[in-house]
Amino acid sequence: MTSSTIVEASGTPGWKPLSTVAVLVVAAHVLVLQASPAQLGTGANPDDMGGKTFKTRSIEAAPVPDVAPAPVATSKAVKTAQNTPKKPLNQAAAQEIRAQAAPETVALPDVVAAPALPDASSQPAQTAAIATPSQVVTAAPPALDAKTTPVTAISLPGSVRLLYKVIGLSKNLNYQANSELAWKTNGDSYEVMMKVSAFLVGSRSMTSVGKITDSGLAPTRFADKFRSELAAHFEADKGKITFSANTPDAPWIEGVQDRVSVFLQLGGMLAAKPQDFPPGSNITFLTIGPREADTWTFVIEAEENLDLMNGQMPTLKLTRKPRKEFDQKVEIWFAPSLGYLPVRNRITQQNGDFIDQQLTEVVKSS
Repeated sequence: MTSSTIVEASGTPGWKPLSTVAVLVVAAHVLVLQASPAQLGTGANPDDMGGKTFKTRSIEAAPVPDVAPAPVATSKAVKTAQNTPKKPLNQAAAQEIRAQAAPETVALPDVVAAPALPDASSQPAQTAAIATPSQVVTAAPPALDAKTTPVTAISLPGSVRLLYKVIGLSKNLNYQANSELAWKTNGDSYEVMMKVSAFLVGSRSMTSVGKITDSGLAPTRFADKFRSELAAHFEADKGKITFSANTPDAPWIEGVQDRVSVFLQLGGMLAAKPQDFPPGSNITFLTIGPREADTWTFVIEAEENLDLMNGQMPTLKLTRKPRKEFDQKVEIWFAPSLGYLPVRNRITQQNGDFIDQQLTEVVKSS
């Protein structure tokens, strides 16, 4: 994505105001990458899953009429008031902005998300579920709820790429970015990646790989990469999940997901038996992040028409409401016409900061 900075002034701006604006723009985009969509979760083993069905679907995107390409969105730098002292942002202040945590988004796509989709280094250890990759967890995580939503049927889409536009607010700074959700499967295994890209800063990605079973996705590895990479390894034979960050192990249970795979698992359950999830019902997962596990429960809200791509699209909205201090509100919209793929994802922090991903294009993959 290309971002342009416009400074309006009566004369030619001096180098100091321009350098201040440049640093603010770079700092804002750093916050974008620390706000990638996707932190979601599941619970424990279903007991008797009985009569499971499994099928893989190919998603045929509706033909899109030829239209002139829309102009690239730009962002304007805020004009400096004449009565406000011009004060250059020194290197120490810029580093402080970079160190501050922003909402982790799914996407998620940190969706989430997350991407994982799920963060502030100043938060206490019990909030490890929304920790940044740089945060060091020194205490064991709280006990997890031993429950999950049984999977009686799953219907997953064929390989596809979803492209999104991203808008958000972090630390009083508005920003824009691009993101994508890339899903690949051969019927027996899968790979799904959620990636957010910001101008001048680079990109951040969360990737999940694993197997496809009668109960849906069974991740074997989850990775969160921004500059460096943190990973979680799913060791089903040992009944545990280990983390490269050397944080405490989490229990492995059947149906456990990570902050990227959870998007496809949710959609697959809705697509297979939508009648099993009327408004007001819940879907619960144990979801793994780069450092820890957390239990997430989504409430089925209602059908809602969204203005996406070239017109309105019917969707089903799910919401994860905050349960405790520092929890994030997560809203996801799935499109039945696209096999319940996620077409919008919004994550809102306790302080009002948010990140919002909205679908712009569907690209079939071979």
